[in-house]
Parts: sequence; C-alpha cells; structure tokens
Amino acid sequence: MAESFPHWINGRRVHGDGEHIDVVNPATGKAIATVPAGSAADVDTAVAAARAALPGWSATAVEERIAVVRRIADGITTRRDEIAASITAEMGSPIRFSRAVQAGVPAATSAGVAAVATDFPWTEEIGNSLVVREPIGVVGAITPWNYPLHQIVSKVAPALLGGNTVVLKPSEIAPLTAVILGEIAEAAGLPAGAFNLVHGTGPVAGEALAAHPDVDMVSFTGSTGAGKRVSVVAAQNVKRVALELGGKSANVILDDADLARAVKLGLANAFANGGQTCTAWTRMLVPAARHDEIVEALAAAAAKHTLGDPVQESTRVGPMSSAAHQHRVNGYIERGVADGATLVFGGPGPVAGMGDGAYVQPTVFGNVAPDSVIAQEEIFGPVLSVIPYADEEQAVRIANDSIYGLAGAVFGEPEHALAVARRLRTGQVDVNGGAFNPLAPFGGYKQSGNGRELGRYGLEEFLEVKAIQR
Repeated sequence: MAESFPHWINGRRVHGDGEHIDVVNPATGKAIATVPAGSAADVDTAVAAARAALPGWSATAVEERIAVVRRIADGITTRRDEIAASITAEMGSPIRFSRAVQAGVPAATSAGVAAVATDFPWTEEIGNSLVVREPIGVVGAITPWNYPLHQIVSKVAPALLGGNTVVLKPSEIAPLTAVILGEIAEAAGLPAGAFNLVHGTGPVAGEALAAHPDVDMVSFTGSTGAGKRVSVVAAQNVKRVALELGGKSANVILDDADLARAVKLGLANAFANGGQTCTAWTRMLVPAARHDEIVEALAAAAAKHTLGDPVQESTRVGPMSSAAHQHRVNGYIERGVADGATLVFGGPGPVAGMGDGAYVQPTVFGNVAPDSVIAQEEIFGPVLSVIPYADEEQAVRIANDSIYGLAGAVFGEPEHALAVARRLRTGQVDVNGGAFNPLAPFGGYKQSGNGRELGRYGLEEFLEVKAIQR
C-alpha cells in the first residue's frame, strides 16, 4: 500500500478525511504515495494558523530568523540524498541531476538569501524620513512540479526571513519533498504556524489560497495560463501577486562563437531535466550559412544524451513528469513534423523498451520557421528548434518575437555577445555559458511574469516599505 503523506498545519501532521491524490512514478506508471486532496476548509485552517503565528514571528529578531533559515539550509544539505531520491521517484528527474541541482540548489539559495539578510538595509534615512521594511503578512505560495523543492525554497526562505508566515500549496504531481521541508523547518526551530502545507489541486486548494481574504500576498510559479487565473482571483482583495511563468528562451549563436562549446552547452540546457525547465534554451538561432554544420553537430551531441531509467547514474534524460505530459510533448513533436521542420534527431511516438514509463525521445528540429507553433509555444520537453537567421538584426528580432521573456543566451566574442545580450527582452541572459548565480535576480519580462526571486531582489519581494517623517 502506498504511503500517505499529510498536510502540515500549525506544526502538526494532518492526514485529512476526504479524498486522496495518487503520486505516480512516471518511470513506471505506478503510484508510490498519496496526499490529501485539500479543500477550501483545509486552506482556511492553514491560513488561520499562519495569521495567528504572524505577530510572534514578525517580532522575532532578524538575527534569529536568519539563524532558522540557515538551519533549514543545513537540513536540506543533510537530507540531500533522500530529497534527490524522492524527486527522482515523483517526477522523473535523473538521479545525478536530482542530487546536484534538485537538492543542491535549494540549499545554496536558502543559505545565500540568509547571508543577504545579514547586511540588508532593513531601515534607512532619506532626508527627514525613516524608511522601514516590514513583513507583508501571510504569504500564499503555489509551486510547480518541475523543480519542486527549489521553487518552494525560493519563496519560503525569503518570506520567512522577511518576518512573514507562509501557506504552501505544492504541485500535486510532485508534493513529497514539501513534507520533508516541513520536517526540516520544525527541526530548525521554526515556530508552529509559521510554515503550513496544504496539498491539493490548483482549481480547488490553489484557488482558495489565492482568493483568501487573510492572505496578503500570493507568489506563484507555473504556466502563464494558470498565472493569469491567480492574478484575477487575487485581485478581488488587491493583494500583492508575484508571478514566475513560462518561457521560450532563445540561444543566439553569433558568427564569431565557439561553435563546439555553443552546441554542447546549448543542447545540454535544452534537454536538462527532460526539457522540463522554464528557462530552457529551446530556440537555437544560428547563422543561415552555418545551419547544416550546426545541426549535424547537434545530432551527434544528442546521441550522447542517454534516455533511460532515472535511477541509473548514466541516464541524462528521464521520463516526462506524467503520461498526460508525455502525450502533450509528443503532440508538439508531431506538429513540428507536420509543419515541415526538418527532423534531425529523435521524433514522436513510443520509446522502445521503456514499458509504461512516460518517455519521449529527445528531439532536434532544423530549419524551423520562427513563427511556427514549435518555435512559439512552450513545449516543456526535450525538444530543440534550430532557426536560421540572415544577419544579426534578424536574429535579435526573432529572439524578441515571443510573448515570453524569461531567459536566453548568446554565444560569441565576449564583448560582441554582451552587446547582443543587452538587446534581448528577457529577465536573464547567459553569455558564453555563464554559470547560474543564486544571488542574481530571477524573473521575467512580458508574459513570463513579474517580480523577482533569489538574493536581495527575492527578499525585497516579500516586504512592505513604510516612510516615517520626523
């Protein structure tokens, strides 16, 4: 019988007395756990606990709040292997990636924002005004399945540092590490009610949380469509809303780029986590004269991205998060073929030898039209579209011709690449494979959302600003 994982409300495990949701291992198609299908009443209870805990936690000295979050970061590190195994089982991330990224990054980002809080200007003098930064209040956090713990910690750690209390609604597809985080937070000395967890679906528990009159802010990560709904529901109470939504990021390969490096890193980014990454560089823009050379190199590189059981150390691409998502991604691959893009590697259909797993063949398309469906819509799978351009001006136009603006990349001579990066309408740009920085602001332009996460910018997102004139 699958283990049942509870809500976490007011420092207690609450198993719920209604329906439950199966958590399915996408590599096997079998249920591995259940969680309660949280109701609006469960959300009410959790919000009331958070509201009751707010005066005490917000009055706690900043130094103690920092110490608690640092202990949470340490707890994540201590339980890294358990967290990685859980994420691999519930959403299919390859185990090596789960250890390094799925478990490693949340430890780094929570420790990083705790360090930022140490020197943060909680008060400042501007003329005759004392400017103070205060908690917003009760924060509702709604998070996705693709980086389940990272997306939770990116919200919970800065919210707690700011003196807020939190009610979390994680994705019902990958909710298990949220329970582990509750245990870590309790062991770290976080008082009961400061962090609460309610499982459930978006239309029920998520909607109740976004609409709740005693929730002062909603921080949401997920699809653009769901983010729009959160905004509408939250607007009824004029609460603050921070959104981190979809992406269709362009990787611009310039004439003076190191092509071998650009191909290797560009493909690895597009296929990381099975392509289930909002910042994935899913559009590779290449000089038309070098297109055939580049797609040939991509085909050779794609063959090295081993598809298989995510618990195997050699696996680089695991299953999609669910059978439903597998079907969705395959539909996009079929559309690419139907619309006339050149199938360079992979393709649609079942993957031999994978049983009932939700696998999709990693796929590369060449000669993709910039206005085609696979070049414009977020696929969220291991699918790379290679788009040729005639000159740099056209490359920039194609890169910016998207409803999204979350991330991107440029490869070329460093100063040249930096100049092009400045022209891209997107929240983050990596130049020549610049490393992820857990203290840099993360967030999007256009329909990729608003607000910023991580580091100082992420902390400021959860604070009100008051001016006191003297």
